Amino acid sequence: MPRILAIANQKGGVGKTTTALSLAAALTLAGRRVLVMDLDPHGCASAHLGIFPEDVAATSADVFRARTPRETPWERVVIRPRLADFDLAPSHAALLDMETDLADRKGKGVLLKEALAAGPAYDHVILDCPPHTGVVLVNALVAADLCLIPIQTDFLALHGVRNLFDTMRTLNRALPRPIAYRALATMYDRRAKACQRVLELLRGKFVGRMFATVIGLDTKFREASAAGRVIQDVAPGSRGAREYGELAKEVLSL
Repeated sequence: MPRILAIANQKGGVGKTTTALSLAAALTLAGRRVLVMDLDPHGCASAHLGIFPEDVAATSADVFRARTPRETPWERVVIRPRLADFDLAPSHAALLDMETDLADRKGKGVLLKEALAAGPAYDHVILDCPPHTGVVLVNALVAADLCLIPIQTDFLALHGVRNLFDTMRTLNRALPRPIAYRALATMYDRRAKACQRVLELLRGKFVGRMFATVIGLDTKFREASAAGRVIQDVAPGSRGAREYGELAKEVLSL
């Protein structure tokens, strides 16, 4: 069974997709076999890697549509982007329709968990989650061994975490074990006193549930995105690449 990591935050612009792809690359460099599932209907992770719905035979939406876990068309869903060393299950706007499509489906909250259990062999599956509450996010949280929550070191970003925790609290009432999670501070500007203060608040709030690694601002992330690559390929010696390497070490040590 792969270790499943859900990258989730119901506030946009906090580094969720950057974390999903950069962590995938760092784990790959550490010798792990990695699959990234783009579950966000906006498809930012897929587009970042130059993959668009019209160019592929199947997408993450087809995982939810399969009649049984063993009928999941993984061989068509999973692709290897030309400029990546890990696999990708690309997004599709049809993920927005899952609320309707799965309305009468029995066990609709565990579809992803069961499909991954019957799926191809990986060391890690990274789920780039949708930003809104719904059946796809619920499936990701239920399937995950760990929910990784990127939180921008900005005061407004702190409020955005509430919705995610409300969702997890609701799920925890029905799950046999609480959803495990860890917070990750992102977009940290070491020169800004406001960022320093937010980082202190996060460390106080998430005692024992926060990664020691802090992801700082780095223009190389933008350059990597423009090139359709990950930061480790564009600037392997950059601060951003080093920090995601440290994050991968923490993930592997848990």
